[in-house]
Amino acid sequence: MLYPLRPLIALGFAVFGSLALAQTRPPKKAAPPPAPVVEAPAQGGGRCNEDDAGLSRLGRDMSALETQTGDPRAALQTLINATLSRSKALGAVRLLADAARSDVEETRALGLPTANLTISTNGVYQNVGGVTVGRGGQAGATLSAGMPLWDSGRVAKLTDWRKELAEVAAQGQRSAEEQLSLNVVTLALDRSRYVLQGQVYTQYVRKMACLVDALEIITKADRGRASELVQAQKSLQQADLSLEQTMSALRQTEVRMRRLVGEPLPPSIGMTAQLSVMPDLEQMQSDILLGADVAQAEAQARSQRSFAESVIAGQKPTVNLTGSASAMFRSGPGEARSNDVGAGVSVTIPILQPGAHAQASAAVQRYRATVLQRDEAIEAKRYRLLEMNEVGTSTLDRARRIVEILRNSDRVRASTLQQWQQLGRRSLFDVMAAEGDYYSMRVAHVNAMFDAQQIVALIWSMGRGVAAPLR
Repeated sequence: MLYPLRPLIALGFAVFGSLALAQTRPPKKAAPPPAPVVEAPAQGGGRCNEDDAGLSRLGRDMSALETQTGDPRAALQTLINATLSRSKALGAVRLLADAARSDVEETRALGLPTANLTISTNGVYQNVGGVTVGRGGQAGATLSAGMPLWDSGRVAKLTDWRKELAEVAAQGQRSAEEQLSLNVVTLALDRSRYVLQGQVYTQYVRKMACLVDALEIITKADRGRASELVQAQKSLQQADLSLEQTMSALRQTEVRMRRLVGEPLPPSIGMTAQLSVMPDLEQMQSDILLGADVAQAEAQARSQRSFAESVIAGQKPTVNLTGSASAMFRSGPGEARSNDVGAGVSVTIPILQPGAHAQASAAVQRYRATVLQRDEAIEAKRYRLLEMNEVGTSTLDRARRIVEILRNSDRVRASTLQQWQQLGRRSLFDVMAAEGDYYSMRVAHVNAMFDAQQIVALIWSMGRGVAAPLR
């Protein structure tokens, strides 16, 4: 647990019984019969133990509030692996990355020899002045081949462009994996948050139920205490409402987790020590350059540079090797055969290309734009890291301060309850306020700890990713 759940020992239900006997004795009247006091522990003792997180007053099943006792890091790694293997969106990203690698092979093949075979058949009918002078058919086959000899590096630059686009797709896959990992870790922490909140509210409900049971006994003997019973019942209803809202939030979180992880969900994880310590700021600032989104932006800039160079190279002269061989057969009158073979080198020199300069200029400007986008992404992450580091440090400090407040709050509620029971110096309203303050501070502590853990996970995701530190 986050902190020890102290059982109600010194302030046990027997005290409530003695309280009922002491405070319900009307002046100048006989004391009420002790039978209700003897029966009180049996009537309400099942709800007086704070450490018992079983059924609430309304018979609600609290089995969803169970947590596992294993290593939280291993549990989070298992959730991450299940999410990555199950995600259809990630499967689509993987296919796009494979397609980008195939594009590289296609572009590289532009510099290799090519050959084509063309086969044709057709009928021939000749008529001159209404007189048929020939009919028959002809068949031919042509084999042509070509190969670029020199293209100013256009194919090489296009290949580099495709390689960088494949790297962009690969880093996009990695970025998608990191985003899914962060999502499932965040949901797992939210689930643990609501589980611990549910445990706190369950204890609050049971404590209020004890007070209600005691006041029901008191009210039977002293009807003038009915307003206190109504106040206790109101506090019990408010505590039970908070518990129900927490259980609803827990169920909603589990629905979102099932979409990522699948069925069935493992038990909730406990506190993760590694996520409760802020990472070293200097190390995280250097790890920013290892992030998937930064690597993707750098690959995008390199790809635009290679594309701009390929556009410029495409506007320069090219030299190609060409060759062809053909054979033709003609049937009918004047049957004939012919064969042709040829080979040579062709040189293409661009002379007039309207818009070529604008095309090259646009490609260069796009390259410069991607460089600025990369630099902007890095700078934004650096300042985001500083912001999250300050928020995380403040949140952990808040959690530590709440622990000190909790100690005092526990002393206050114990003293208030004792003074109300034994000395009559405090009213029931003081008791209700002290109990409510104590449990609200416990919930605030749970929220502060899990807020800090989620911030740490977010900071990890800005660098090497969430999974790497967990390993």
